[in-house]
Amino acid sequence: MRRRLVIIGIGGASCSGKTLLAKHVRSVLPSGSTILHQDDFAPPIDQVPYSKKYGVQDWDDPPTCILWDEFRATLKYIRIHGTLPNLHTSHDHLNKQVELELDPMVKEAWRIEFQRFNAEMNGEGVEVVWFIVDGFVLYWDQQDVVDKLDIRIFLQVPHDLLKRRREERQVYVLQNPDDAAAGGVWSDPPNYFEEIVYPAYIKAHEHLFDNVETGQLKERWTDRLQVVRPREGAEEMTRVFGESCKGIIEACRQGKGTFL
Repeated sequence: MRRRLVIIGIGGASCSGKTLLAKHVRSVLPSGSTILHQDDFAPPIDQVPYSKKYGVQDWDDPPTCILWDEFRATLKYIRIHGTLPNLHTSHDHLNKQVELELDPMVKEAWRIEFQRFNAEMNGEGVEVVWFIVDGFVLYWDQQDVVDKLDIRIFLQVPHDLLKRRREERQVYVLQNPDDAAAGGVWSDPPNYFEEIVYPAYIKAHEHLFDNVETGQLKERWTDRLQVVRPREGAEEMTRVFGESCKGIIEACRQGKGTFL
């Protein structure tokens, strides 16, 4: 049986809900689907540079907030083999997240839809290998990352909602294995969102949008990136989930993916 690899990218600002969405999507994909968290490639705390302007460590600047060589190599390995490298580990389970449950009827409907698609592919002698990659600077590196994703979803969340979510979360478990093993955590200094997080978010995505804050895509990206716009309210996760699943299944039926 031939194997068809489908890599789904889910990007957005810090606290946009991308990781929670990734986990919800995985829950309705066939068993064996995998999430690669970009946060697992955060540098160790002693390699995080200080902002020259504000004098605090800057965990969000696109060129330095991720161990890019390791992340690119892992994504390349997935594209070749359809599996994670044997030595890859994740510390995502240590992070505290706000749980927003889905409408069970909507969730079940999409589980059945993906199951149906998988069965159709199996009937054609094709095994679909599903990967989800989530990250807050996922779309910064076009050549070695963005172009390696088969389906691209971007969560465009308003500034004020992002700020409130970030301030409510406050404490983060450091994702580098050495720091996590030592119980390391990070707490935002005063004004960190306005001075560091949000400017870095704009910087990481200005090549995609005419206006990052409004989510107006540049023309060359309109067919390459699905923008989903979450609003306030717990029920919004179900809408965002459904809209994302619809985009994924449509792209798959249009032939997105790569044969290994």
